[in-house]
Amino acid sequence: MSTSAPTSTASASLASPAAAASAVHAGPWRRAWQKLRRNRIGMFGLLVVLAFVAMAVFAPWLAPHDPTAASWSAIRKAPTAEFWFGTDELGRDVYSRVVWGARASILAGVVSVAIALVTGVAIGMIAGFFGGVVDSLISRITDAFLACPFLILAIALAAFLGPSLSNAMIAIGISAAPIFVRLTRAQVLSIKVEDYIEAARAVGCSPLRIATFHILPNITAPVIVQSTLTIASAIIAEASLSFLGLGQQPPDPSWGSMLNTAKNFMDNAPWMAIWPGLAIFLLVLAFNLLGDGLRDALDPRHR
Repeated sequence: MSTSAPTSTASASLASPAAAASAVHAGPWRRAWQKLRRNRIGMFGLLVVLAFVAMAVFAPWLAPHDPTAASWSAIRKAPTAEFWFGTDELGRDVYSRVVWGARASILAGVVSVAIALVTGVAIGMIAGFFGGVVDSLISRITDAFLACPFLILAIALAAFLGPSLSNAMIAIGISAAPIFVRLTRAQVLSIKVEDYIEAARAVGCSPLRIATFHILPNITAPVIVQSTLTIASAIIAEASLSFLGLGQQPPDPSWGSMLNTAKNFMDNAPWMAIWPGLAIFLLVLAFNLLGDGLRDALDPRHR
C-alpha cells in the first residue's frame, strides 16, 4: 500500500509534462484549429457558412418545388404550409428559389476570390521579391485600380463583358485582385529579409525555390484571412450585379435578382424581399465572423 501512491503520483507527474510537450510541439495549423474552436463567434460563423454550403450542395433535395416553375394560381401567396416563404409575382416558391440561389452566391464568392487569389498573390510575389522597377510599375498599377471603388469597378467590367454569372465572377475577381497584390507584396517585403531567406540564398537556392518553398508558406495565414473576408464582399458584389441585371440571368434564381423583382411588391408581398435579403445578411455576416476568428487563430502574437 505504501508504494502505490508514490507510483501514481510519479506517473501523473510524467504524464503532465508529456501532455504539455505534445501541445507545444503541435503543428501550427493544429494550434490554429484549437484556438478557433475556443472562439465561439468564429465557430458560429463557420457553422453558418457550412450550413449554407450544405444548402447549396443539397438544393435538389431541400427544395420542395421547381425554382423556375410558374403557377398562375399561386401568385404572391403569403407563407403557408405548402409555400414556407410564400410565392413571387409568377407563383414560384420563394423558399426553393432562396435555396437554389445559395448556389449562385457561394459559387460567385468562391470562384471570384479564387481568381483574385491566384492572380493577386502571383503578381504581389513578383513585385515584392524582385523589387526595383518591377515593384514600382506593379505598385502604381495596383494603386490605380484601388483608386476606383471595388463595386464600381466590378459593375464596369461586368457591363463590358456582358450579363452572365460567369462574367460577373470574372469581373469581381479582377476587381478584388489588387487587394491581394498589395497584401502579398507587403508580406514578401517583410519576409525576404529574414535570416532563413539569406541562408537559403547562401546555399544556392534558386529564386523560384526560395519564393515557392520559403516565402509562400509563410504568407499563407494572412492570405487565408483576407480570402475569407473578400468572399463576403464578393457575395455582396454578386447580389448587386444580379440586382442590376449583370449577374445570374432569369429565370435562374439569384438573391440579387429576387430583390430586384421584390422592390416592386414591397407593399403587398414583403416576404419576396425579406428572405433573400436575410440570406445575404446571414451569409455575409458568417464569413466576416469566420474571418475575424481566423485572424485571431492564425496570428502568432495573439494569446
